[in-house]
Amino acid sequence: MTLPNIGFVGVGRMGFNMALRLHDCKYPITAIYDLNQDVAQDLAEKTGASVCSSLKEVTSRADIIFTVVTDDSAMKHIFYNEGDNLLMEAEGKTFINCATLSPSIHEDLQTASHDAGAQSLEACMASSIPQARQGTLYLMVGGTEVVFSAVKQVLDDMSTSLRYIGPAGTASQVKALVNMVMNINTAALAEGLGLGKALGLDLEMVCEVFAQTGANSRVLETDSEDMLGRDHECYFSSEHAAKDSGIALAVAEEAGVSLPLAQATFDQYEKLKSMGLGHLDKSAVAELTFPGRGGEGLE
Repeated sequence: MTLPNIGFVGVGRMGFNMALRLHDCKYPITAIYDLNQDVAQDLAEKTGASVCSSLKEVTSRADIIFTVVTDDSAMKHIFYNEGDNLLMEAEGKTFINCATLSPSIHEDLQTASHDAGAQSLEACMASSIPQARQGTLYLMVGGTEVVFSAVKQVLDDMSTSLRYIGPAGTASQVKALVNMVMNINTAALAEGLGLGKALGLDLEMVCEVFAQTGANSRVLETDSEDMLGRDHECYFSSEHAAKDSGIALAVAEEAGVSLPLAQATFDQYEKLKSMGLGHLDKSAVAELTFPGRGGEGLE
């Protein structure tokens, strides 16, 4: 069986490790594009890929192109930039877009890809860096089922759980809900532990009690130790938390639904950004709730 040539646009923490995983699975990684040339070159040396100087070169060198970019604006640039974009001479290619973006972006891209003779899917990730490297991502996929079936094997090789959600945009809607609730839980945990600190309680004891009661959550497992120790090494940045909560708020506005908790959480992460701490992990929201912190001493 001949495996498809794989290209990557955006090889930050997630894209880099996804590419390494597929390389381990013997997929030929043939094309890499990233604004950070040092990172792109490092990945190329590890996988044997070519670092491309243009987006259209990525399309020409790969059968399946994964995109893992920052936001809606970056996504529009790589697909619609007039001078150079991925849709140039894209007939027969498949784009799998993994960033958390507004649902409408994926709906529009499916149409644009079809018009270019190509295909597109959204493959939203509800996992982090270790899972990308190990091939244990949780992937939510949106797009046409026939395209999903055609690339299911490569998605299986990247994930431990793969869920087809529905038409273009629907996986992004679900991902917006996932990250909205995750961010609210993170902010709530930070407030609970911050209040516990102000009361002089043993916070390790508080976490143990939380774990056995209705205060338990996944973020208690992933973020509580970092909040207590002020270790905010980035796995999911506060900047991205703000962006994703903003996406959920925009979707809610279109649906005519009020989300006061999501709004409050968005405001907290926007405050972190204004303090120059948006690059830190989302656990850094505890800097706003623990007495005497305020982000001082962090870089």
